[in-house]
Amino acid sequence: MKKVVVLDYGSGNLRSAQRALERVGARVEVTADPDAVLDCDGLAVPGVGAFAACMAGLRAVGGDKMIARRLELGRPVLGICVGMQVLFAAGVEHGVPSDGCGAWPGTVERLDAGVLPHMGWNTVAAPPGSMLFAGIAPGTRFYFVHSYALRSPGAERLAAAGALISWAEHGEPFAAAAEQGALAATQFHPEKSGDAGAALLANWLGTLS
Repeated sequence: MKKVVVLDYGSGNLRSAQRALERVGARVEVTADPDAVLDCDGLAVPGVGAFAACMAGLRAVGGDKMIARRLELGRPVLGICVGMQVLFAAGVEHGVPSDGCGAWPGTVERLDAGVLPHMGWNTVAAPPGSMLFAGIAPGTRFYFVHSYALRSPGAERLAAAGALISWAEHGEPFAAAAEQGALAATQFHPEKSGDAGAALLANWLGTLS
């Protein structure tokens, strides 16, 4: 049974992430203990709310450094929702930029859409070779709640670095998920996406060694 730590830095959806990962067979601990975070098979980083607030919470427990260390060691990390956003170099909310973890290049920005937040079920177009979406039928819907994301024009450097990017659209295309080596993330909430989300989490769990 794979051991997964859900990083506890004050984010609001920790227990739902824990339950979803347990559903697909993981042994889960919710903690910010550095030894547990570094030693586990996989680290999940959920996030809800504002980019800057999540980064402040991460820094308060040293989470940004723990994520960086795991990636240096090639150990899997999965970001969820704002937990995906904070993996990028920066985020801009209400015109104010904030530094992110910098694991990926790019800036998270407000979507150019008539209705925000983008809330509800939406399809995701995954590229060939995606590990997260393996065996998941095209047209499958996942649950989103967000107003900010990595927009298409800002994803060029991420794609050039070799990341696989899955796309969704709300007013404009945006990165719904990304995968590169040990790092993977989803803008949507797999823990709120029913059987589809469970299949995706099972795919991620299956990659852990």
